[in-house]
Amino acid sequence: MNDDDGAADTRPITYRDAGVDIDAGNALVSAIAPLARATKRPGADADLGGFGGVFDLKAAGFRDPLLVAATDGVGTKLKIAIETKRHQHIGTDLVAMCVNDLVVQGAEPLFFLDYMAIGKLDVDVARDVVAGVATACHESGCALIGGETAEMPGMYRNEDYDLAGFAVGAVERDCLLPQAVVAPGDKLIGLASSGVHSNGYSLVRKLVEKSGLKWTDAAPWLEEGEDLAQALLAPTRLYVKPLLSALRMTGPSRGAIKALAHITGGGLSENIPRVLPDHIAASIRLGSWKCPPVFDWLADVGNLPDHEMLRTFNCGIGMVIVTAEDRHGEVLAALSKAGETPLQIGEIVAHSGEPVVQYTGSLRRPK
Repeated sequence: MNDDDGAADTRPITYRDAGVDIDAGNALVSAIAPLARATKRPGADADLGGFGGVFDLKAAGFRDPLLVAATDGVGTKLKIAIETKRHQHIGTDLVAMCVNDLVVQGAEPLFFLDYMAIGKLDVDVARDVVAGVATACHESGCALIGGETAEMPGMYRNEDYDLAGFAVGAVERDCLLPQAVVAPGDKLIGLASSGVHSNGYSLVRKLVEKSGLKWTDAAPWLEEGEDLAQALLAPTRLYVKPLLSALRMTGPSRGAIKALAHITGGGLSENIPRVLPDHIAASIRLGSWKCPPVFDWLADVGNLPDHEMLRTFNCGIGMVIVTAEDRHGEVLAALSKAGETPLQIGEIVAHSGEPVVQYTGSLRRPK
């Protein structure tokens, strides 16, 4: 390359010229360090800056632990957050998708790491995302001990980013779930979701497009208050503390709570069979809980029958608990004491072949 005088251009081409701002990355670490410190718990000091995070299982009080690991993202729900510049709760979704998967095996979440890939680092946006991560970690008793932010111009557009989370938990060997053999007569308890959570958003976005609504329009299933984006960005519920409390109150090694199922992609129809043995079915009474109106709206816009809704969305139930028949009341009481409103949604029945979910009734009540 020559300048106007014909001389060679000897100016250095820096990392910043290539689109990566090291100073912004350092500023982000400084901004999020207090958020990470606020998640400190026994076993982790939650300081950032090292090459790896350290956790002390002995300091956390475990005697014969098994480690349980989970990783996840939040899917195309991110597109709504990016398009509407509302990033405050997406970090909560990221943590919830991971720690809710840990607790279904009886594990207490210990620590969490996050990964954010972004076209151009905006410190304020990244801090909002990590603030949601830190809040959810604190609410789950989980230390945020590290992470990675990768500025990747050319891979992502400036405002685009993607997230991944990684969580590790521990459970005493004799408390690992599923703890006992699920059998006919066992009862099913449901815990309510906070809405769509973080699955099915490719369909959600397609249905919003079909409806002709803008993100700033009022959410049509609500009488007042939130706009469409705000309603659909409601964060995924964190089930960790009430479930761990119920497990401790009822004694996980004695089989009161036999199994747990986190209702994510695939809905009730695909997730409950993951914790059932062969020759068993989950019989669920539709109508035993009130399906949140967002799902009615989605079904109306998409002309979706019950079976399609139930294999795509959580339809109002974010966690399912399988309890021993003779200790069902004890588990209900423990969940209520932990602040939940447990719903009796069905029972386990005999079935030939692979485990399935069978439904009676209708998902939607007559208007």
